[in-house]
Amino acid sequence: MSMKQDATSVAGSPRCCQTGSVNRPAPARLLAGPLHRLMPGLVGEPVERALSLATASWALANGLFYSVSALYFTQVVGLSAATVGWGLSVAGGVGVLCSLAGGRLADRVPADRILQAAGVVQALALLAYAAADGPWSFVLIACLVSGARSVQGSAKQALLAQWFTGRDRVAVRARMHVVTNVAIGLGTVLAGGALLVGTPAAYRATILLVGALALLAVAPLVGLRRREPRLLGVLGGRAADVPAEAPAARRGPSPLRDRTYLAVVLLTSLMALQFGLQSVVVPLWIAERTSAPHVMVSAVLVVNTVLVALTQVRVSAGTEDVRVSARAVRRAGWLLLAACLVFPLSGIGDLPVTAVVAVLLLAAVIATLGEVWGEAGAWGLTFELADPRAAGAYQGVSQTGYALASMLAPGLLTSVVLGHGAPGWAVVGLGFALAGSAAVVLADRAAPRARRLREAVTAS
Repeated sequence: MSMKQDATSVAGSPRCCQTGSVNRPAPARLLAGPLHRLMPGLVGEPVERALSLATASWALANGLFYSVSALYFTQVVGLSAATVGWGLSVAGGVGVLCSLAGGRLADRVPADRILQAAGVVQALALLAYAAADGPWSFVLIACLVSGARSVQGSAKQALLAQWFTGRDRVAVRARMHVVTNVAIGLGTVLAGGALLVGTPAAYRATILLVGALALLAVAPLVGLRRREPRLLGVLGGRAADVPAEAPAARRGPSPLRDRTYLAVVLLTSLMALQFGLQSVVVPLWIAERTSAPHVMVSAVLVVNTVLVALTQVRVSAGTEDVRVSARAVRRAGWLLLAACLVFPLSGIGDLPVTAVVAVLLLAAVIATLGEVWGEAGAWGLTFELADPRAAGAYQGVSQTGYALASMLAPGLLTSVVLGHGAPGWAVVGLGFALAGSAAVVLADRAAPRARRLREAVTAS
């Protein structure tokens, strides 16, 4: 990483773009206030704005896709639920491998270029779902989508690690998380139209819209180097109007030999299992084990979206310090344990429906607070303990952990929770609490290392 001298000049602004107020046209100034309050990254400096706009379009596509994909694959393409399950498992495995490869690639090829290329591949693969006509075409397309998405994720994390530093890096990541949640929520709402119509044509049209939105997500990244020429000095490569003069290739240690970082990724990956809990286990629990109306699945999602939007940026403040990050992860572990003890109360047989709804909403609030604290802490740990000389490789390992958690969570947590009820919930919650507590022990030992890395960055 380079150009560290600006890292501490303006709190909350990127190191390469601290140029004071931004002059916007009158319509932009009118929109800036509401946009900043809802999704602040959309009106930030050029790199953050481009990433946030791309993230918003991608997340909107995701919200649409996840709402209709199961019905599209089973009712339109004609696949069995088992085929969809094993096909997505194979694709998940491809995604794990591509997360690692994408991070290593980002140390050799400019991360913004990788984002653009992987984004186009992902969009074309999503559009190809509209032509899927059997198990093999489905699995092939799913592998392409998963692989491209994983490469994108690693490249985005690498770009964040290379362009931003310290508190700015975590704050930008927090704002992007807000953008993601809000856009996914909007996509879920929009998908209601296709679900209401319920015809093959409506589902296929939604899939095409998903692909178009994914392709649109590439647009904000195109020409980013013209808008922010200093990216060339940080990422290398060639700008449109600058001769090719890349900096010397980065050489850094392999994260696969870094036991401290691997331990951090293990703990953050265990905490990331919570997303499978909220996206798969909780909806199934509501539908199969409670007397609550199925609309509660959507209500829980709304609670999650609103709370993340209101609290994520504030909670993330200060987590560029690894000890603060670790305490955030520990707090998340205990909150998730509490949520796991509250959720099974909704399955008590003679509980009135109103009480069931109240219990589910309370558990959703606690679980979302656990998500907010856990993500804030995980970003701080995985950014600040990564060696900046191999930022891409380190972030690739971090994203590989998330990919593994995404792949394993549905089957593992469903079997434990739905197979064993309240005791299963307790075991899962205890696992979160233990992982969160272990993060504090690890951070205490790793704090001197984080300080050395920060000093090296400042001196470079």
